[in-house]
Amino acid sequence: MGAGSRKVVLAAGAIVWRVRKRTVDVLLIHRPRYDDWSWPKGKLDPGETLPAAAVREVAEETGVQVVLGRPLPSVTYKLASGCTKVSHYWAATVPSEDSPALAARPKAARSKNEVDQVIWVPAQKALKMLTRKSDRAPLGALLDYLDEDRLATWAVQLARHGQARPRATWRGGEATRPLTAVGKRQAEALVPLLSAFGAEEIVTSPWARCHDTVMPYSMATGLATVGAPQLTEVEAKSDPKGARALVAEFLRVRREGAVLCLHRPTLPLILDTVGSRSAYRVRDVLPEQDPWLQPGELLVLHLANPGKHKARVVAAELHRN
Repeated sequence: MGAGSRKVVLAAGAIVWRVRKRTVDVLLIHRPRYDDWSWPKGKLDPGETLPAAAVREVAEETGVQVVLGRPLPSVTYKLASGCTKVSHYWAATVPSEDSPALAARPKAARSKNEVDQVIWVPAQKALKMLTRKSDRAPLGALLDYLDEDRLATWAVQLARHGQARPRATWRGGEATRPLTAVGKRQAEALVPLLSAFGAEEIVTSPWARCHDTVMPYSMATGLATVGAPQLTEVEAKSDPKGARALVAEFLRVRREGAVLCLHRPTLPLILDTVGSRSAYRVRDVLPEQDPWLQPGELLVLHLANPGKHKARVVAAELHRN
């Protein structure tokens, strides 16, 4: 059930973290209405995705813009109304002020009445300050990931292009088959998702339906799109090693966040490459059968260098507009 239903209320937020002098600090808020210390979070707006809501709520309650990292355990509890509230959390960091991802976001109006204190505190102190005991669970996971060298992640986002005109109704070639009106809306809806996870590179099959899917994000950020012929259906079929090598390069070493826009027939090849570089438990999250991803759907891969070894996909999540 979604936000606003009678039984379940969805909320999203983040644990914003930083390391200073070998100490991990996290960002806490105090709400005068409840006189409690908690994480910045809030309910979803109509039609909003969980990651977009998390970024917006952190900005509104703390005045801080963040980029989401790997997901953390959610927190579930009963409200006075009898509804169940489920709050979803991500680890998050503060990007540089000139991060292109921030240009794709609307200006956040700071909440003046809901929050009266926003403070950085050492994580161990935060465990004692949190009013609700259940709020300790996502922080505990964050600290575990830190100990395992699996917290400082970067994201590679795999997007399937939006809904396109059916082949049977398009007289032009495959390279020019366009998005439908629904596909264009899906492309627009990807913008807050790609921004939430900090995409700073846009790589796409040059075919129209892929290129046009990432164009709204390109226009919102000012980032140029990079055409990758290896990702077209024809090239991936004739030279699968080329497509594998391209994707493997994005999974090999730390770099700024990226989005790769793909076609359905290329996804089994790409996901096989992803699976070979994923932690065992992550493989269960990866799509296993056709259509792999729905039109406009996003697979977010979180990578880290655990133990200073080769980069591994340490978490993955699916988001559909």
